[in-house]
Amino acid sequence: MNQNIINARVTFRNSPIHVLERFTIKNMESAYEQFKKHSGLDECVIIQTCNRIELFGKSETHDIDKIKKTWATITGLEEEAFDENIEYVENKEALHHLLKLTSGLDSMVLGEEQILGQIKKSITSAREIKASGRHLNTLFDKAIRTGTRIRNTSGIGAGGISVGSMAVKLAEENIDELKTKKVLLIGTGEVSTLVAKSLQRRGYAFDVTSRTLGRSETFCETMGGNPIKFEDVLLEFYKYDVIFVATTAPYFLVTNERITEAMKNKKGGIMILDLSNPRTVDEKVATVGGVKLMNLDQIAEMVEKNMNARLNKVKTVENIINEEVSVLEASMKRLDAEPLVKDVFKNIENLREKEFQKALQMLDEKDEKKIKIIEELTKAVVESIVSTPMNNIRKASEQGKPDVLELASKLFDYKKQNQAD
Repeated sequence: MNQNIINARVTFRNSPIHVLERFTIKNMESAYEQFKKHSGLDECVIIQTCNRIELFGKSETHDIDKIKKTWATITGLEEEAFDENIEYVENKEALHHLLKLTSGLDSMVLGEEQILGQIKKSITSAREIKASGRHLNTLFDKAIRTGTRIRNTSGIGAGGISVGSMAVKLAEENIDELKTKKVLLIGTGEVSTLVAKSLQRRGYAFDVTSRTLGRSETFCETMGGNPIKFEDVLLEFYKYDVIFVATTAPYFLVTNERITEAMKNKKGGIMILDLSNPRTVDEKVATVGGVKLMNLDQIAEMVEKNMNARLNKVKTVENIINEEVSVLEASMKRLDAEPLVKDVFKNIENLREKEFQKALQMLDEKDEKKIKIIEELTKAVVESIVSTPMNNIRKASEQGKPDVLELASKLFDYKKQNQAD
């Protein structure tokens, strides 16, 4: 493949949440600018969720050290921090990984639908600021369609599995008679929506709070729950038995001091599930008597326990992905030939049009019907001559024969600067 597709990622599979959050990119637009300027990538798409930060890129030449150095500069980390945490693949392996993502096979909760929406949002953002181009736009469009089809045919996402529903299930396994307990949800974003859906489906009452009461009220109108003032909640943690925290605050909302104070007025314990990235619950609260703190790492362990029941579907999806990745790879390789093919057709069309106009002048033809017949004839002749070699060039590109592409470029005097994404 002349144009290399790369994937560099830090995910929950290799890094616990407290390590993962250090790699989080805060200013996405600036990050795109830095990657395109310093990492050697011509195109890039960043996927960032609560349990993964991934970079997909395209370039003729690439250097993982430059990518790590740029990422380190963006996040303020030392380059050494990437050595134990980063995974790096390219070309066929990168395409395979993207299909695993879109089909839900690489999610913390197997088959969850949320990741597909996050991928769609990522490519849309990259498109809008022109960080991605012809290669990655094509790749992501095809991968999203393929992933959707795999989900529908395999049933891998059946049952509405999500990080939110798994978190609620985790609470159920740790709290007796959850329906009689007081439940609080902090946050009104995507993960909070998944938690609320799961609580509603199971028939649990719950309070909702965010930094503005209006946002909580709007959230509760569609998702259920009872809106509570944020300021009141900070003083009344002792009222709750289970607290789900899913926000994007850059600081601890649930502090050690507040929970320590709350437990002075509390009968029984509190279970706190921190679903935020970066974390917004101070891990010191786990040392407070009567408090059970769990985060995405615990959810990952729970997923592992429940994985065996879904292994048959996993194998089905893996088989489909193995078939689809070859099709996707051929599509991406074919893109390498398209600038040449487009340039040849454009040049030949210009020549045809020039000779056609010259012939009309020599014939002094005025009859519109005859002019149309002559023009269609010239187009048909050009098409019949050019189509076969152009299709052969495309096939050679699909089959990974860059030497044929190189020879064709010389024959047709094609120069790469003519290429436009």
